[in-house]
Amino acid sequence: MKTMHTKFAIMTTASMLALGAYAAHAQEQIRAISAFPQALAFSQSFQGFVDLVNEKGEGVVQITYAGGPEMFPPNQQVDAVRRGVIDMQYGPASYYLGTMPEADAWVGSTVTAAEARENGGFGIMQQAFREKLGVELLAHLDTGVEFHVYTIQEPRRTEDGGVDLSGLRIRSQPIYNAFFEEIGAIPVSVPVPDVYTGLERSTFDGSGWPIVGIKDLSWDRFLRYRIDPGVFQTDLAVVINPAKWEGLSDEAKAIIEEAAAEYEQTSYENFQQVISETDATVREEGMTVVELEDEQAAEFRRMAFESAWARMQAAGSEHYDALRSAYYPE
Repeated sequence: MKTMHTKFAIMTTASMLALGAYAAHAQEQIRAISAFPQALAFSQSFQGFVDLVNEKGEGVVQITYAGGPEMFPPNQQVDAVRRGVIDMQYGPASYYLGTMPEADAWVGSTVTAAEARENGGFGIMQQAFREKLGVELLAHLDTGVEFHVYTIQEPRRTEDGGVDLSGLRIRSQPIYNAFFEEIGAIPVSVPVPDVYTGLERSTFDGSGWPIVGIKDLSWDRFLRYRIDPGVFQTDLAVVINPAKWEGLSDEAKAIIEEAAAEYEQTSYENFQQVISETDATVREEGMTVVELEDEQAAEFRRMAFESAWARMQAAGSEHYDALRSAYYPE
């Protein structure tokens, strides 16, 4: 009887040790969503980040890409992360300018994510995300994608080589309105799903949009003129719920941080290739590029970038000077 009890105790102890070892090595799971439909180039890029984490984190940590705006409205997704309804999210930081004016540092940035990590800008942005949105910032992906102004008809030119957009109704987003107004255009707020119909019916005269995705949405069927140079920069963040982040093992955190820094550079390089290919394709298909040169090009860019920094300054951000120095070195 004593022997049987001893054997049972040994077996129970061994089982508990085995279960403990299994638990210690069980993969930690993260559920992630995107602000964009999964078919768009930006969501496909986020999938690349997910794949990289899963490759590096096999047996330690895995991310499940659970969906896009069909799960939560894009401008409510970060709040869902803050509340722990979802673990991770990828999308524009500028959706939350009313709460975190520091998002304009990315809109008005002229440096890459890798450069911002080195000069301290990224660390300041992490602090802003924690304090004002209640989430942990992991990455600034897909940098280097600029914003362009497209028109249906050829834009008027000025005597000094600029463009005259006076009176043109241009589809916009709130973050670009001040710039559009400064160059004489009338910004029009139209949800992305309704833009194609609006262009088809000539409800407005053009649109602002990054060069990436212009063909995915088929807007290039109507937008036949593009004004260069491009301005602004993508502001796409990967964030995670703070409690979820703190609950991860040190090994899992290290894997995600390593993947984040690596993929920031990879996504930058990938999109430079996409930009080059898209530019060549739309030119071949008949899009005319209206190129501003020298002083006119410099002034066009200055007005765009300064509109973002002026908005942050007006909002009274305590990080204005440090962020401007890091993200908009002059």
